[in-house]
Amino acid sequence: MRYAYGVTSALLLAGSALTLLTGFPAGAQVAQNDQSEMRTVVPRAGAPSSFADLTQQLQPAVVNISTRQRVKVQNTNPFAGTPFGDLFGGGQGGAPGGGGQTREAQSLGSGFIISADGYVVTNNHVITADGQGQVESITVTTPDGTEYPAKLVGKDAASDLAVLKISAPKAFPFVKFGDSRKARVGDWVIAIGNPFGLGGTVTQGIVSAVYRNTGSGSAYDRYLQTDASINRGNSGGPMFDMAGNVIGINNAIFSPTGGSVGIGFAIPAEIAAPIVDKLRAGQAIDRGYLGVRIQTLSEDLAASLGLPKNRGEFIQAVEPGQAAAKAGIQGGDVVVKVDGKDVSPDQTLSFIVANTTPGKSIPVELIRNGKRLTVTAVVGKRPSEEELANQSFDPDAQQDDDSFAGNGTQQQPAGPSVLQSSLGLATIPLTPQIARQLGAGEDAKGVVITAVDGSSDAAAKGLQRGDIVLSANYVSITTIADLERIVRTAKAEKREAVLLRIQRRGQPAIYTPIRLR
Repeated sequence: MRYAYGVTSALLLAGSALTLLTGFPAGAQVAQNDQSEMRTVVPRAGAPSSFADLTQQLQPAVVNISTRQRVKVQNTNPFAGTPFGDLFGGGQGGAPGGGGQTREAQSLGSGFIISADGYVVTNNHVITADGQGQVESITVTTPDGTEYPAKLVGKDAASDLAVLKISAPKAFPFVKFGDSRKARVGDWVIAIGNPFGLGGTVTQGIVSAVYRNTGSGSAYDRYLQTDASINRGNSGGPMFDMAGNVIGINNAIFSPTGGSVGIGFAIPAEIAAPIVDKLRAGQAIDRGYLGVRIQTLSEDLAASLGLPKNRGEFIQAVEPGQAAAKAGIQGGDVVVKVDGKDVSPDQTLSFIVANTTPGKSIPVELIRNGKRLTVTAVVGKRPSEEELANQSFDPDAQQDDDSFAGNGTQQQPAGPSVLQSSLGLATIPLTPQIARQLGAGEDAKGVVITAVDGSSDAAAKGLQRGDIVLSANYVSITTIADLERIVRTAKAEKREAVLLRIQRRGQPAIYTPIRLR
């Protein structure tokens, strides 16, 4: 995430709410957080005098999870590929020069038992080698120190959840999910886990925010925020309310140091529980997909469009052939409502669509060029996280070995002073020769940025020499005079920004709001 401090993925836990009735003794089938037991443990109102009784009852169901991994390492042998390579171990692994070398690595995290017969929930990142190698074994350690080999039942990268299975002749203590929708800012919570490998650690705090959007843009960027201390090793561990219910799965922290600064995030139980149920049952997890690249409607972007901020999301690009393209959604549209649900920071477009059944027809309300209209989209099936990572929204991108010369014969006067004074930009017309040099194609239209004032908002937004301005406020640009006219109109309408569509060499065109000076 692009924060000054960044969101550090802490090794933290997930959960599920199903209690399986098996052939174990009936007395062992009562969940550790059974409501009838909780009534005598925690006061109904006010701060508890102690968390000790609640902790004693819940802690047996919280476990430590460790993995043994075989991770690929880069060759550091200076003699690799020479007759002397084997003298330094460079030929190990059966690959010339040591290219196939691996090393053993371990990871630590937390988890919790959700049934008497040994189903365990944790974060996917706790039991995944992140593409750097292969997980060879998973071990679950209970609070009494007993170690159990664990089998991976199912995992889901998108929600960062995984389900494991351990076995024993006896019944395991377990806990159940509560209703995270009832969580309120200010409610007491406790987190139990294994930070830095220190087993059975309990911390307490309050719910700091509900449905916190961290800006990652993922399908499940919707968390409970807490100030309870959460650190590396807490990943996958439970967050309990004062009735002993699992209302969240500790997942990540916001930190400048990598340690807890009182800003932790937990996957809400309402999101985790149904996914875990499907993973336990071996079912595929299908999510909705529109095929768009989106951007939050920031203050500058909203100002350039003359719209209120934090209401709706901006479509930067539409993937050809996918649901959005088939429905007629276009780059530059602002989606304000999907299937009757308002799009907002607390309820993002990605979240709404991902939780819509593929194949369902839904109305999508959007604003295009200041006009509100509604289209109908048939929701597609979301690709895997690996497929999304490799996905390109710019199939027609062109490459060229020449560079934008900007020499004396091409360089023109910077153009109308309004562009320099209002945008901090110097531009020249886009000729066929310059278009070829910039990899834009000879038929491209627009103006080329030749200089950017370092004190301007354009510089702060990353505009640079060689960028092509394709349009402004949705109007195509063919000459410098076109851009000047749109800037003057925006200032006359008392807009604080203009929306430029920028094409950069080898990259898809994007919309960028630039504040007027």
